[in-house]
Amino acid sequence: EARPGPKSGSGPMGAGLGLPLGDAAVPTVCAGTLNGLSVTGDAQHQYQTLHKMYNNCEVVLGNLEIVLIDHTQDLSFLQTIREVTGYILIAMNVFSALPLRNLRVIRGTQFYEEQFALFVLLNYNPNSTHALQQLGLNQLTEILAGGVYIEKNAQLCHVDTVQWEDILRDPQHRSIVGDNGKACPPCHESCGGHCWGPGPGDCQKLTKTICAPQCNGRCFGRAPNECCHEECAGGCTGPLQTHCFACRHFNDSGSCVPLCPQPLIYNKLTFQLEPNPDTKYQYGGICVRSCPHNFVVDQSSCVRACPNDKMEVEKNGLKMCEPCSGLCPKGTGRGGGFGGAVGPNGVNIDTFINCTKILGNLDFLITGLEGDPWRNISALDPEKLNVFRTVREITGYLNIQSWPKHMNNFSIFSNLVTIGGRSLYNRGFSLLIMKNENVTSLGLRSLREVSAGRVYITENRRLCYLHTVQWAALSRRRADLDIRNNKPRSKCRDRRGVCVPSCRFTQG
Repeated sequence: EARPGPKSGSGPMGAGLGLPLGDAAVPTVCAGTLNGLSVTGDAQHQYQTLHKMYNNCEVVLGNLEIVLIDHTQDLSFLQTIREVTGYILIAMNVFSALPLRNLRVIRGTQFYEEQFALFVLLNYNPNSTHALQQLGLNQLTEILAGGVYIEKNAQLCHVDTVQWEDILRDPQHRSIVGDNGKACPPCHESCGGHCWGPGPGDCQKLTKTICAPQCNGRCFGRAPNECCHEECAGGCTGPLQTHCFACRHFNDSGSCVPLCPQPLIYNKLTFQLEPNPDTKYQYGGICVRSCPHNFVVDQSSCVRACPNDKMEVEKNGLKMCEPCSGLCPKGTGRGGGFGGAVGPNGVNIDTFINCTKILGNLDFLITGLEGDPWRNISALDPEKLNVFRTVREITGYLNIQSWPKHMNNFSIFSNLVTIGGRSLYNRGFSLLIMKNENVTSLGLRSLREVSAGRVYITENRRLCYLHTVQWAALSRRRADLDIRNNKPRSKCRDRRGVCVPSCRFTQG
């Protein structure tokens, strides 16, 4: 069994909204993105996607990327975010303030430009007065890994008055701050020169550089007995592991712990390992009773796919990883990695022969179908796409942005039953079909479930039969659909692009 490995690990979480973890409920988790400066659709679509992804979100598992957002948009929904496990990218926006006022921790499990956990660049419009003026990260007290880059933001103030050394856990990571706003008011006199803004409520809260030498990490005061627990991240209100604002490792129902309760515990009377009735699984940085339905259990962790020496099995409705006895069985294939897009092409197409499950993603791109001389990839023979007729499950996403001109549907996936959405494309898509000029119907007749993520089907100018599919029946939650700018329904009806009476209403 094979699986693609992520370029960098998915990260943990904690909780805390100015409150110790013990006072906080289990946080709402949402998936981040890995798009950099690339965007999908126009500015309005960019905003709508951002709102759908992060409305009511408290912990972003992955990266928070805010790019090309206009000054007229209401971003107040971002104020619920407490932690980001990857990096934060703020680039080429023109809103005046960033409403991440409750953000406590950036974990930096992934870096932007290979070294930065917070990257803020070019947030102004040279042709107008609209620009980013305040970061407003007043509650940010720790970046666990990675540095800071804040440059070329023409009106951005109070970023050079922040003591970044207090926020960065690792002193080896740099803070590069320069060429930002010039005419900035000073910090309020009560702030001691360190602030996020000009008011008395904008003073930076120091939790590291003020600590007594006895403290191993953060503190809630200057005295030797005012140290945070070593499992805390971002600060605390007291010395216990339930007083943390966030957790260094795992949050177990409001208590910061180095490990979640393991599946087996040692019985000192019988000298044996026994099942732990209170076992929990590691999901990012949260200890959970059960993994999300589209994830797999590997020992004590929720994973997107099993490692190479294990195979995925289902027992009592639970998907688990078990060691292979000898060679792992054929029937699974390596799709694109959970950290990148590697599509089927003339070089790798034969690796999908006889596969029933794709571990990862499938990206159909023009460089895969027509070849890429720069990467020494030959063009793909369209007839070889028939290898996908045996596929019943894709654990990640299906992204089709290029298709052979003589093929008017995706019937090579006529046996595809499940799209797992364990990893999502761009702004949270598990099924994306875009700009395929000659496709007239989907042909996904066996598709029964899109386990997680959004459906995005757009700019396929000949595509019909979209509104005859019961999309809500495919999703475990309310279907999140973005289907637009395909062939108008009226023209489909005029050309008989509708279902025949014998089709099942529930399947389309």
